[in-house]
Amino acid sequence: MKALIVYGTKNGGTAGLAHMIGTAFEREGWSVEVRDAADSPGIGDVDVVVAGGALYLSRWVPSVRQWVHRHEATLKVVPVWFFSSGPLDDSAAAGDLAPVPEVTKLARRVEVSGHMTFGGYLDRRPQGFLARLMARRHTGDWRDPAQVAEWVHHICRQTQVVSTIPAQRVPQPSSARSVRRTAV
Repeated sequence: MKALIVYGTKNGGTAGLAHMIGTAFEREGWSVEVRDAADSPGIGDVDVVVAGGALYLSRWVPSVRQWVHRHEATLKVVPVWFFSSGPLDDSAAAGDLAPVPEVTKLARRVEVSGHMTFGGYLDRRPQGFLARLMARRHTGDWRDPAQVAEWVHHICRQTQVVSTIPAQRVPQPSSARSVRRTAV
């Protein structure tokens, strides 16, 4: 099985989170490619795509939003999971933070299988005016490798369940788009 992890970052914290996700997939026995959305990676032949970004002012960084829009058609036919990185406190530790409205809208467009918001990371000397203001009170690392590993394990289980369901042949007009199989 192969996973593509695509992330958007501004100060590097989400890149580190994406690599944690990649490492968790490797521990599950998967082949993994971790790529920055700013590099405009293609999707290729993968079993799952995990895409996510740092949250600033309740929005993903532009590079990952643009990447999702650019690959929207393909993302509709491969299992996709989204993640967000941002809360600079332990509020994401319980794992039940809803995605922000912009991410919810993107998730609906590409019919994601799920979303997770993880705690963020902010260095003492970040780039950007807003980040520097935030760093006065909120420097630290709230990324939780155990939470990441648990989420990836869940994705792997769900993907394996879906891959064991035989594809059903349903007659469709030639103009119909492909539909991703989902577990019921």
